Amino acid sequence: MRFVGIINAAIWFGAAIFFAVGVLPAVFSPEMHTLFRETSENPFYSGAVAQALFQRYFALQCICGAVALLHLFAEKLYLGRTMPHVGTTVVVALFCFGLIGNFWLQPHMRELRQTRYFGRTPEIKEHARHSFAIWHGLSEVANVFVVSGLLVHLVRVVRPAGTARHGSFYQIP
Repeated sequence: MRFVGIINAAIWFGAAIFFAVGVLPAVFSPEMHTLFRETSENPFYSGAVAQALFQRYFALQCICGAVALLHLFAEKLYLGRTMPHVGTTVVVALFCFGLIGNFWLQPHMRELRQTRYFGRTPEIKEHARHSFAIWHGLSEVANVFVVSGLLVHLVRVVRPAGTARHGSFYQIP
């Protein structure tokens, strides 16, 4: 059971790092803009690719969050462990971030992006562009918290049960 928790936490954390550090910078790279023959000020196609990738990313976030919650409950039921307060809070918060991103933020950003490029008037397009920029900034800040929380979760899951939080390498019998 511990193996499942470690693998899930590693996949969850690894996917978040890879997406933030590898995938998104590549999608909005000069090479991608050249490939799509677009400017960095008007990244229509790059943005469309990013949206498609975000859908998969948030789905993975929700799946990994559900597995982590099930793992916590399984540890409680099968091993008789108490659910750690910090660990449970972190997993629930991360799962909620994934749900919010998947079912609210992503559709909202898609709508703003659609209005930004296909709005009826220049004023509506500009308002959507400005709103999109604000929401994008907030999502970047939230992503920093998510990655930090995922690191905390990974460290908690990897640490063997029953070990002291701050202790020596040698246990005194």
